[in-house]
Amino acid sequence: MTSGGTRRVALVTAREALALDEDLPPLRDALAAQGADVAMPCWDDARVDWARFDIAVLRSTWDYAERIGEFLEWAGRCARLTRIANRVETVRWNTDKRYLVGLSHAGVPVVPTRFISPGADASAELTRFLSGAADSLTVGHADGFTDFVVKPVVGAGSRDVARYAREDGAAALQHLARLLDAGRRAMLQPYLQRVDEQGETAVIFLGGVLSHAVRKGPLLKAGAGVVPGLFAREKLVPHDIDDAERRVAVATLEAIPFGVPLYARVDLIRGNDGVPVVLELELTEPSLFFGHAPGSADRLATAVIARSRD
Repeated sequence: MTSGGTRRVALVTAREALALDEDLPPLRDALAAQGADVAMPCWDDARVDWARFDIAVLRSTWDYAERIGEFLEWAGRCARLTRIANRVETVRWNTDKRYLVGLSHAGVPVVPTRFISPGADASAELTRFLSGAADSLTVGHADGFTDFVVKPVVGAGSRDVARYAREDGAAALQHLARLLDAGRRAMLQPYLQRVDEQGETAVIFLGGVLSHAVRKGPLLKAGAGVVPGLFAREKLVPHDIDDAERRVAVATLEAIPFGVPLYARVDLIRGNDGVPVVLELELTEPSLFFGHAPGSADRLATAVIARSRD
């Protein structure tokens, strides 16, 4: 690491993501414009000397989900050699969607969720969820829904996620059982119908400050099956959040343990009562949609340079 002068910054990615991450080029250019020496290494490239960087910023490590043990081991090793952002403690917490439990306990409204561990009876768990059972495995109360979502607890983007109608229980059960049989924790959530009308709202914080927001169209179609590839393509437009969305997004940021993250994305949807609830909190490798917010790449670049000197 350098003690002063030119900052050496690694924007950490993955081989499959290099050609897909639309945020990398503008952030690279913004950092270079501020005098940084920028590289874009893959996290699993054994040839990389992480100690030569002043900071390693996780950007599009989108293949980590099925290699979570290897990824977290690498993150810990990298953190011993240089600064890593977000912090490795934050990454360990955020790569497991059971963080929704912590947010709920902190008073943040979240999408009702049932968590299921490998070894559980997939059929019995699905039945309990569809019946609206509330117990220690469930955050919030899910009832009055027609469609629902099956997804892995550790997952990036929309990979291995699918939406099902109640009458498609056999297909949903097969999906759930496949995840559990592979040793992966799974989660069940009601599909909140307002998503089809209003989409999702992604609220982005850079350096702890609310930077911008975008509205994302609905991603999951009933009967479409599991999303292939690293992520589902999204329809995006800039969005001016209202007071309710702002309150929930800020409360979510304040509930994050381990200090203020370099970047955060809070994905919100409207519940059946119209109140915004947290669908996901992205602190590890989120798209930040710089193309929909002029100046946002420059704001993150400034925060990166400052964090590299902490």
